[in-house]
Amino acid sequence: MTMVINVDIRKTLRSGERVFELEARFASASNRVVIYGPSGAGKSQLLKAVAGLTTPDQGRIDLAGRCLFDAGAGVDISPQQRRVAYLFQDYALFPHLNVRQNIAFGLQRGWRNPLAGVDVEAVRYWLAAFELDHVAQQLPHQLSGGQRQRVALARALAPRPGALLLDEPFAALDPGLRERMRAELDALQRRLAIPMILITHDPEDVRAFGEHVLRMDQGRLEEHAG
Repeated sequence: MTMVINVDIRKTLRSGERVFELEARFASASNRVVIYGPSGAGKSQLLKAVAGLTTPDQGRIDLAGRCLFDAGAGVDISPQQRRVAYLFQDYALFPHLNVRQNIAFGLQRGWRNPLAGVDVEAVRYWLAAFELDHVAQQLPHQLSGGQRQRVALARALAPRPGALLLDEPFAALDPGLRERMRAELDALQRRLAIPMILITHDPEDVRAFGEHVLRMDQGRLEEHAG
């Protein structure tokens, strides 16, 4: 059976007197991995290690057939080269860029802001796919929570990444909208067939996306008993 993701990492995190040991080891052939556990369990640290935003002290990370990190072999692919889309819990949209520009930002190299009227095929595609055409010129603060999440997803997916990493993607939404956005993400992920790792403390996310569920507590992973 071909593994979609294989992670075996260790990292010691220090904050003042506090020491936190992350020891994460799992392999999955599923396109949908949900890592479930309380706040402070180490879920975000694990996701950031897969994205290349933090560097483990030891171990290896393979994703979708590529080695992204191998401490022993000196491999540490840069976040830009990993081709993973990372959706932050607060969406991290650029407040001074309109919807069109935010989506276009993921398509370009460097840090120049796209023009306000940027019009490329990929941007048009994602505006239509997420029903954002009517708010294309609006700034993030003018959008609803659901619209902001759609813009963040569109920006993450526009460069055609090899995997999608989601950090508590529905936590900031009200309950009704949360249910709708779960259904939207469910349909989108199935259509794109993109490998996805979702971290959450919400059992409803586990029910919606949990093909392969792992529980994380105090920096360690175990198979979720259901």
